[in-house]
Amino acid sequence: MTGRRRWSTEEILDTAAELLRTSDAESFSVRKLAAVLGTDSSSLYRHFRNKTELLRAVADRILLAAMDGYRSEGDWKQRVTALALHLREAFGEQPQLATVWGRYGSGGTGSRLVMEELLQALRASGLPDEEVPVRYHRIVILLAGLIASEAGISTITPKEYEQGMEQFRVAVLGADPERFPALAHFARDVRPLGADRRAAFEEIVAAQLAHIESQIP
Repeated sequence: MTGRRRWSTEEILDTAAELLRTSDAESFSVRKLAAVLGTDSSSLYRHFRNKTELLRAVADRILLAAMDGYRSEGDWKQRVTALALHLREAFGEQPQLATVWGRYGSGGTGSRLVMEELLQALRASGLPDEEVPVRYHRIVILLAGLIASEAGISTITPKEYEQGMEQFRVAVLGADPERFPALAHFARDVRPLGADRRAAFEEIVAAQLAHIESQIP
């Protein structure tokens, strides 16, 4: 009698990534993954100690994909901006994993490549060495929040989007001017969260980099 097939680490991660295309980290489980692979959970724990370690490894592959097409060019602000846009694009192709990265982080090669480039770029800015880790931390929090927020919007269905837009129009255009005078005044110019996401992303990143630049001696 032949034994069960032994799955490689890469095959396990491929399948996990595919499952996470249609489910979130909360509903994902090692047991579900094992069932898809036709094996038992214990065989997967030979590769990963727990669910969190597995999710971190899947998220790290997105970081690797982002770094694969990245080229370190330009001044420090151009490098950080380009890296931020590469991360945004990479997670945009698999938005469910953006929240995984924001929640669990990653400790693999992809994570180290991102960290190295950000730290190098910030060091090249002229910041004192003691300030570089602090500014790095702020940038990563900002990027993780922006990318996860955008990913949440991109995963909704067309029906959910239309329902949300209708609620937005009612809430904004129908605001009582006596109770919400500012909202009523700007009602026709206020944009929903899903509008101009790339432009907003770039502007927010640029503002953070400008703030960092103002702190350089």
